[in-house]
Amino acid sequence: MFEDADLTRDGFLGGRLHVWQPRQGYRAAMDPVLLAAACPAGPGDAVLELGCGAGVAALCLAARAPGVRVTGLELQPDYAALARRNAQENAVALAVVEGDLGNLPGALRAQSFDQVIANPPYYPAGGGTPARDPGRERALREDTPLADWLTVAMRRLRPGGWLTMIQSADRLAEMLALPCAAGIEVLPIAPRAGRDATRVILRARKGGRSRLRLLAPFILHSGLCHDRDGDSLTTEAQAVLRHAEPLLF
Repeated sequence: MFEDADLTRDGFLGGRLHVWQPRQGYRAAMDPVLLAAACPAGPGDAVLELGCGAGVAALCLAARAPGVRVTGLELQPDYAALARRNAQENAVALAVVEGDLGNLPGALRAQSFDQVIANPPYYPAGGGTPARDPGRERALREDTPLADWLTVAMRRLRPGGWLTMIQSADRLAEMLALPCAAGIEVLPIAPRAGRDATRVILRARKGGRSRLRLLAPFILHSGLCHDRDGDSLTTEAQAVLRHAEPLLF
């Protein structure tokens, strides 16, 4: 378990949430906030987050869409405990289940959900320089293949339910190999106008018929470079990241 001295308490959504995160482990930034903003959940929806970490995406979703019922699956016990603490301190009813996505706990196999959200590790197994902190390494470099994340997500959805996932843009081809999916929508996330997208958010509906939609990119920053932390955010990015507005598709 993390000691308080090993944690920082960080604000999200313009201070609507305050979340404990490890100083040296995996630390959430924009990506889980964007993920939560892209999820089309409404009051009463049952939502499953695969790999919830310290709970940032789940808590942001609950803050933006009151009345959702969120369950998080987390492999690492210390992060699962941190997610429970963050939920309690932010007065959010988040159920956290410890377990491996590759061997899903029976409690989750017996359920289906209206929405599934996920921010899987961006880097494939092997290659690269491992992170010195094991928790950060596990969060950033996959142990379970991305295809398995997609399969588990679609199996846990009810017919007509939506998967929302954020990933590195260079893995979009893998994400499009979705089982039982239609109505696929892809939103590129670019750091600034004229720059390549570094992330993509994919939304896919289980069942039904619809063509693939590739949307115009969502631009995070204006100008040519950062002025100060957050000052260069576009008006649209500020609405999502600071004011809990939905990320419109």
